[in-house]
Amino acid sequence: MGGSNSSPRRGKGTVVTESDLPVVEMIRPRWGNPATPGSLPPVAEQALGALGVTGPRPAVAPDQIEVALSVLTDDARRAIADIVGAEHITVDDVERIQHTRGYSTPDLLKMRAGDVTDAPDAVVFPGTHEEVVAVLGACAEHRVAVVPFAGGTSVVGGLVAARDGFNGVVALDVRRLDRLVAVDEVSRTATLEAGMRGPLAEQLLNAQGLTLGHFPQSFEGASIGGYAAARSAGQSSAGYGRFDEMVVGLVVATPRGTLTMGTAPKSAAGPDLRQLVLGSEGAFGVITAVTVEVHPVPAVRRFEGWHFASFADGAAALRTLVQDGPLPTVVRLSDEVETAVNLADPTGATESAGGCLVITGYEGEATDVANRREMASAVLTARGGTALGEQPGEAWRAGRYRGPYLRDPLLDAGVLVETLETVTFWSNLDTVKAAVTSALTESLGGQGTPPLVMCHISHVYHSGASLYFTVITAQGDDPIAQWQQAKSRANAAIRSAGAAITHHHGVGTDHRDTFAEEIGPIAVEVLAAVKNTLDPVGILNPGVLIGTAH
Repeated sequence: MGGSNSSPRRGKGTVVTESDLPVVEMIRPRWGNPATPGSLPPVAEQALGALGVTGPRPAVAPDQIEVALSVLTDDARRAIADIVGAEHITVDDVERIQHTRGYSTPDLLKMRAGDVTDAPDAVVFPGTHEEVVAVLGACAEHRVAVVPFAGGTSVVGGLVAARDGFNGVVALDVRRLDRLVAVDEVSRTATLEAGMRGPLAEQLLNAQGLTLGHFPQSFEGASIGGYAAARSAGQSSAGYGRFDEMVVGLVVATPRGTLTMGTAPKSAAGPDLRQLVLGSEGAFGVITAVTVEVHPVPAVRRFEGWHFASFADGAAALRTLVQDGPLPTVVRLSDEVETAVNLADPTGATESAGGCLVITGYEGEATDVANRREMASAVLTARGGTALGEQPGEAWRAGRYRGPYLRDPLLDAGVLVETLETVTFWSNLDTVKAAVTSALTESLGGQGTPPLVMCHISHVYHSGASLYFTVITAQGDDPIAQWQQAKSRANAAIRSAGAAITHHHGVGTDHRDTFAEEIGPIAVEVLAAVKNTLDPVGILNPGVLIGTAH
């Protein structure tokens, strides 16, 4: 992605730019590139005893997992095969396992125990938008539920369809829809098919001097369609915006036909129907193509670290930057606990000196970067920050995609590790953080497994910010029930404190009931009416986002 005035080291697990990353075909139940699995650093292994970890919890090997026989009827299978070709529909056990659930810790714990009861009955690989529409029509006719699938990185139960009332479930994998359809250099937009993975999109755009600027931590595995369906937010959201803010056009396949939205960037012609699809998680239709705003590849990327005495001091500094300017491309604040255990830098390159770590990043032309950095540094200094130089920032940037790789060895060792996030107004930030931390600590501590609860801010807005929590504790006898109890308490705390149940992870099934409480019964009826119009039989991801009503 262009040159940089800094040169972070290359090596196993490090990356200079996002376009260096390969498109990864992950193998459930493990995350990331199978060629570079995660391992625990010695300091982490030494800390396991302090968490009360009693011993390893090995996973059942995928080739030892038994899958129930497919219940898809011969008629339904033939109807789908006639559309996509017999070679593009399979009931192979390996494919069915690899399309089972997402990547939440409960999802992985179930698979690690050999539980694939949510496996689809078949996996379908359409190659065009027209094939997707036709497959949805066939599935509606045969009353077969459909789970739209691309990267499969949902962490909120977004890939588990309710089976009741349906003659089976198919996973509709859009990986073959992976073209860069068009680039409008004048308008600076690009149209990408939904199955394209993030690294490939960046590589293709970089070749034309452009970047999407969207880099979530799931970047190696997530897809363009997934970004839109879950309202994804990437590390550079302060500079480029969330993904839903980048979208100017959508093509959506439904059982009733095609929706094409985005005549112009903005319009006063009624409500913006694009917003009905963004965040709908496949419950209203299958996104097959997205038109997004793109930007020139930055000539300079500069990341650095700042030390603040407390989380409150750091948050006040971030608020000043976003409300009064100048705003960096990347801003992130780790609380005292996260800074102390150094999860802000999975490479272990940054030593903690107490307090909190802020990461700032600047991307763009050299003069613009220099000016913004100088002015932002003056603000951070005035708010009590101490400059730490480029090393902490570059270490964080180079290692951030390795963070999720640590979960597998932690689960192997008997550690329960999971994340959750929310968003609220600045005036409510401290209240929400304290409430969620207390709920998690009390729930898990009450089960005899006192946790380590960490928090960071990585997305900021004029009026508020996100809070992202990471929880680490010893696995109990039933770790799924253990986490469900803690998650339920955290969800209740979020709602009681007046925050949103999710910022960028989506709703899925895990947040569905709390989401309904958040928006109220009339709004739920509105969403149900939209679904009934677009999906009269209710085959699209039933049970996800809103309850089933068919």
